[in-house]
Amino acid sequence: MKKSALAFAFLISTISLTFAQQPVSTTATAPAVPPMRLTTTAFSDGGVIPIKFTQAAPGVAPGGGTSPELNWTNIPTGTQSFVLHMHDVDVARNKSTDDNLHWLVWNIPGTLTSLPEGIPGGAQLADGSYQMNVFTPSYRGPGAAASGPLHHYVFEIYALDTKLDVKPSTEGSETRSNVLKAIQGHVLGKAAYVGLFKRPQ
Repeated sequence: MKKSALAFAFLISTISLTFAQQPVSTTATAPAVPPMRLTTTAFSDGGVIPIKFTQAAPGVAPGGGTSPELNWTNIPTGTQSFVLHMHDVDVARNKSTDDNLHWLVWNIPGTLTSLPEGIPGGAQLADGSYQMNVFTPSYRGPGAAASGPLHHYVFEIYALDTKLDVKPSTEGSETRSNVLKAIQGHVLGKAAYVGLFKRPQ
């Protein structure tokens, strides 16, 4: 009995000594990096896009519209440029998975945190970025038919660790394909915002 008690005490002593010799970690867990966030004051996320920002606005040329102000926060460290991608995900073009491109802006300077309302047309903007929609170098407002359901217009912002060596082509889908291929391996962060729209009856 004494031998058993002695052996047990020796085992407990050995275990205690082993744990006492383990180094105590003083490294604090790094705080989680907050994800990027894309917002606008023009409409709520998942809400209906006001007529002002669509092709149905009074006096707007076919395929036109006024772009909404957009803001993004929680920019990843090392961001060199941004890509903004607005598309109607309820459209299937040319019997393919290609949806309807409404606005693509790339090489937005990494120092910017917003785009103002009413970006003018033209392939290259004053800040050096480029823009394109499915047909022309400009913003193309939502324009889903009144006879169908509300369409989902997704605004996506990508933070990149580089600037893209991509110039606009004459066809929007080709330009988008080139840009989305070029960003592979360079995306530091992403955020999205959704608006709904169909033309009034």
